[in-house]
Amino acid sequence: MELFEDYFSDYNKSVVYENQRVSGTDYADVKKAITELLELFLSNNFLHPVISSAGTLTNRFFMPSDITTGDRAYMLSRIVYYNQLKSQGSNTLVVPFQLEDAGALFVSDGVVAGDIVTNNVNFLSATVLAVIGQTQLLLDTDIFTATPVTYSIFSSVSLSEAEPVTDGKITALSISPLTAPSTMFPAYTLNSEFMATYPSILTGYGSVRASYFRYPREPKWTYITLINGEPAFDQTQPDYQDFELPLEDEYKLVMKILQYCGISIRETQVVQYAMSQEQQGSAN
Repeated sequence: MELFEDYFSDYNKSVVYENQRVSGTDYADVKKAITELLELFLSNNFLHPVISSAGTLTNRFFMPSDITTGDRAYMLSRIVYYNQLKSQGSNTLVVPFQLEDAGALFVSDGVVAGDIVTNNVNFLSATVLAVIGQTQLLLDTDIFTATPVTYSIFSSVSLSEAEPVTDGKITALSISPLTAPSTMFPAYTLNSEFMATYPSILTGYGSVRASYFRYPREPKWTYITLINGEPAFDQTQPDYQDFELPLEDEYKLVMKILQYCGISIRETQVVQYAMSQEQQGSAN
């Protein structure tokens, strides 16, 4: 996490250098390299809606988490609302990588390649690759494995970017006809677990999508057997996870580990050596 957070600090410094006209271009463009590195941690997922105790949809959505989106948000980049619902219904037949609904009118509803299809039961999404007919769609992801399953289809080009506001301001904005959030100019508020969207009609899986920088996945060193009393490393295990850091930062990672090991065993010489090597590497 120390190294990960340094990337954002380095990016800020590169922007300052660029504004001061002391940053290079082409192969000396430091900002470009840091941008590409940060984008490795950029996720883009639909948010899962919060269901009320009565079983109805609300205008609240769960923040990205290991349970909902499969990762946790370190910092939100933007929130997008898809404001055109083209079609909805339930599938009537299970065909791999297809959506089939005998009662649908996909062509008449204006569904085209590129539109977004959501499975409203298991909260998965796919993109339309081709419209086969009024009742059949070809999808890029196999999200329908049972029937009947409710679905929604949203236009991928009709969207609005939501504006972040505080809890203290949303009430004042909502009561004014001039500043009240709308489907064309939506807004959202945040708390520790949920995101609330405004106007309150913004509900349902597939309507709100978040772009965010996720936390690095926690590394996990795996082994299954002991050889002569020592654990044997086994990277073939399904739960194995390496550090999500570029190869050029390997020396920084080693130095950080040495520092923490030295602190743990109270060996000041180890800590001092690691810090001196880290400073030397930074200078280079």
